[in-house]
Amino acid sequence: MAVQPAVYGASERPPRGDYTRAADDYTCAQNWAAYTEEDHDTYHRLYLRQCEQLPGLASEAFVAALPQLGAKERIPRFDDINERLYRATRWQLVAVPGLIPELAFFSLLAARKFPVTDWIRRPEEFEYIVEPDVFHDLFGHVPLLFNPMLADYMQRYGEGGLKAARLGACEMLARLYWYTIEFGLIREAAGLRAYGAGILSSHGELPYSVQSPAPQRLPLSLERTMRTRYKIDSYQQTYFVIDGFEQLFQLTAQDFEPLYARLRGLPEFAADERGA
Repeated sequence: MAVQPAVYGASERPPRGDYTRAADDYTCAQNWAAYTEEDHDTYHRLYLRQCEQLPGLASEAFVAALPQLGAKERIPRFDDINERLYRATRWQLVAVPGLIPELAFFSLLAARKFPVTDWIRRPEEFEYIVEPDVFHDLFGHVPLLFNPMLADYMQRYGEGGLKAARLGACEMLARLYWYTIEFGLIREAAGLRAYGAGILSSHGELPYSVQSPAPQRLPLSLERTMRTRYKIDSYQQTYFVIDGFEQLFQLTAQDFEPLYARLRGLPEFAADERGA
């Protein structure tokens, strides 16, 4: 029986991707030969546009690791990146046909395998795409998997996700992922910078998240983060800031079960609600 697509948020169209290619763990072979010259050109243009914005906005660790993706002119072969990535942090990339269920996602992360969607947006979706594609996953997520501290945090997150699923706490843990790995900010010696993949792969949200006076930026706290709803169809109205990647690792060292129990009795914060 074929695996079923995952759906997050609201959409009038079915999830993109050919899930008949996927194994029971949702992984599949990267069909690199299927990419067209138009696909490679889209990747190249997206890459160049984002690179122009990185100075002064992206974290130093991200900028330093970005060349590990290899040549920017064509969509990389995952196997080529894996040779460098496994040597650096014992992580591997695995292809998936699109969004996958939480349990499958957590299981892969716990095994130090990062799922990368293998299709790329169409040219008419250059400015905005609803679901993550190969550019978002590669450019936004993969460089920081070369950072040992972030790499260990991601594995710990996967292990924590499997436990959260047993405890019925996936929504709270998903908010932590959203506000760190996808939309996290870090305070470095040179100033505020972005490290979240959703920011780093977005042409508009990268300068907005770091420079705009509109959103609020709060120090990362587990309780506030896990109680804060988020936007999936607009720029974030709240960002959480860390002082270093080791902070993420230290925060996830504790047992979250008592925290989940305590938070279940507390009200949630709206995505734009002000105050700590």
